[in-house]
Amino acid sequence: MPVTQDAVSLVSISPEIWPPRHRTYFGSLQIQSPAAGEPYAVTRIRGCTGVIDLGDKRTMEFAISAREIAEDLARELNGDSGEGSFHGVFVAAGDSPTDAELADARRRLREFQEKLVVAADLEWERSHNPMFITDLERRAARQLGLEKPWLYDPKPTIECPVCAERIKPGVAVCRACGAILDREKAARFGLAPRKRESVGHAKENQEDAAVK
Repeated sequence: MPVTQDAVSLVSISPEIWPPRHRTYFGSLQIQSPAAGEPYAVTRIRGCTGVIDLGDKRTMEFAISAREIAEDLARELNGDSGEGSFHGVFVAAGDSPTDAELADARRRLREFQEKLVVAADLEWERSHNPMFITDLERRAARQLGLEKPWLYDPKPTIECPVCAERIKPGVAVCRACGAILDREKAARFGLAPRKRESVGHAKENQEDAAVK
């Protein structure tokens, strides 16, 4: 669709990687996240021209401003976790965010993260079950630099060296890619053939047996 000339800056202070956003009037858009060590990232949003189907092969074009699009995206991203949630995304008044805008966004993000941690603390006090603690709550605690008993999974996992899937320690065969990680253990359960001895080594064993 035709693009209008106006543009605004959609700012993110969260390290979270957002899935692409899709709209009929601009297609797919990737919202930028700050790289390690950067305080924020900016995604430039431009205005678009939308089209209304009036029927009988008639259409009508209408302008959608960059600010309307950016504010719609910010609402969607911030509201992704329910009422009152805030994930550090906002529309800057100018091309770059001001110190005051960044400070306000950090305050709002911290308040939301602290709210998540309080909810996780209450759940932990009630159940002492880490399964009831959400990934969002764990991420909030880590970003706040807090040490919490519910941050740790009692069943730790490791990465498969072949496919990087998270698996339990001591697994003989990766459930994701089928890689044999412990041949002897896999062989005991019929999941893999035992490692064959070399011909020379097998011959030596036979000769030793004959002598005995």
